[in-house]
Amino acid sequence: MIRLTGIERIFRVGDEEVHALRGVSLDIEQGEYLSIMGPSGSGKSTLLNILGLLDRPNTGRYELNGHDVTGLPDDELARVRREAIGFVFQFFHLVPRLTAEQNIELPMVLAGIDPAERRKRLDTLLAAYGLEARAGHRPDQLSGGQCQRVAIARAMSMGPTLILADEPTGNLDRHTGQEVMAVLEQVHHDGGTVAVVTHDPETGARAHRRIRLVDGEITGDESA
Repeated sequence: MIRLTGIERIFRVGDEEVHALRGVSLDIEQGEYLSIMGPSGSGKSTLLNILGLLDRPNTGRYELNGHDVTGLPDDELARVRREAIGFVFQFFHLVPRLTAEQNIELPMVLAGIDPAERRKRLDTLLAAYGLEARAGHRPDQLSGGQCQRVAIARAMSMGPTLILADEPTGNLDRHTGQEVMAVLEQVHHDGGTVAVVTHDPETGARAHRRIRLVDGEITGDESA
């Protein structure tokens, strides 16, 4: 599904070059559940951004579903990102003025999906993530766990083949965080590919495969 070959990402900070990723090569198969761990500044988020087509490497090659996406123009990157990848973030990134239902629906509206199809998907997602009773509530009327479930439902609304979660439990208490991880693991159980960036060893250990980054290099790759 994913093949990274010799990925380098360099940032310029003042007069210095910072090597966020150094020659990273990584294969991820369809249906895998993996965590990406490492200390602060190890390159975890940079790797996630490249996997999610939110950033481009300076050098190297990225193949997604058998296609080289490294040099795609911005509009094509946006299309692939919208159709193939779902994102879950630590701080939810929900639109404050929209209800839970409207936040979930937003990617489908932007993609121009027919209203009847949107309604069908919404009903399925609200039921799947236990949000039917909260559909009309805005984010400030929801708990942290409910907000994250809305974010996951939104990420799933376009039927992506890859879910990328960046510290999905970092803003939640331990019990709620475990509930959120159980939701993500259900996505994996249903056939999705799930990659979780985390600094929390307990969260990382739940994954079936654990990638460790140090100073922009993969120093560990273990399977449970």
